[in-house]
Amino acid sequence: MNQTSESVTVIEPPSRWVPIRLGEIWEFRDLLYFLSWRDLKVRYKQTFIGAAWAVLQPLLTMIVFTVFFGRLAKIPSDGFPYPVFSFCGLLPWQLFAFALSETSNSLVANKQLVTKVYFPRLLLPVSSLVVGIVDFLIAFVVLIALMLGYGLLPTWRIVFLPGFIALALIAALGVGLWLAALNVKYRDVRYTLPFLTQFWMLATPIAYPSSLLSEKWRWVYGLNPMAGVVEGFRWALLGAHEAIGPMLAVSASASVLILIGGLFFFRRIERSFADLL
Repeated sequence: MNQTSESVTVIEPPSRWVPIRLGEIWEFRDLLYFLSWRDLKVRYKQTFIGAAWAVLQPLLTMIVFTVFFGRLAKIPSDGFPYPVFSFCGLLPWQLFAFALSETSNSLVANKQLVTKVYFPRLLLPVSSLVVGIVDFLIAFVVLIALMLGYGLLPTWRIVFLPGFIALALIAALGVGLWLAALNVKYRDVRYTLPFLTQFWMLATPIAYPSSLLSEKWRWVYGLNPMAGVVEGFRWALLGAHEAIGPMLAVSASASVLILIGGLFFFRRIERSFADLL
């Protein structure tokens, strides 16, 4: 008696938790390069002063902070010249704020691309980070010149600076993934972003030092991921003597948790992006 074996295919609904599959970014690395290069050219194409925009924003903000907070309000600056103190805080903040804005709007801004061809949608927010890094490097040269003008030299701790830069990008990408996915479904997210950025800036020790807060509770301040980044920049570049270990540990943990949550949330609703856009 002949028996024939039959294959059975079981169709099940997709799991609630979709795997992140970061390996796809490496598989599509050429596309990531071209998306990044495109964003970089668009950033500086047909501009009047070009790359100077990367310097003007933190420089003018530093002047305003120096006049109102440094001169009039007499906000302490941990013993450093207030212009250097504030500019050193504004530099990582500018990187974070720009990256957050670009990643949050990356899907809506590339609507035609998302609805026509398949590629890992995660490439769009990741590619948005490149322009922010270029702006940061341009403004960083100005910061070093400002420090030298005040007779300050970077300390040996500068070797830790790439780690703080990475931490700022991790925080921006993590929050940006949440907002980018929500922005596809709820378009009013983009209207709340300027308020969120402004409020977050005031809650970050840019115009004032975290030393104003009692040392016993300073680690709680680290729940703001950018608090540890900003104080870390001052610790690495200016040689600030404030102990940033507990605050930095909390900030780093918060940044990583936000990024992991953002990756899972982004991947979970990624399949609906084309329909919603």
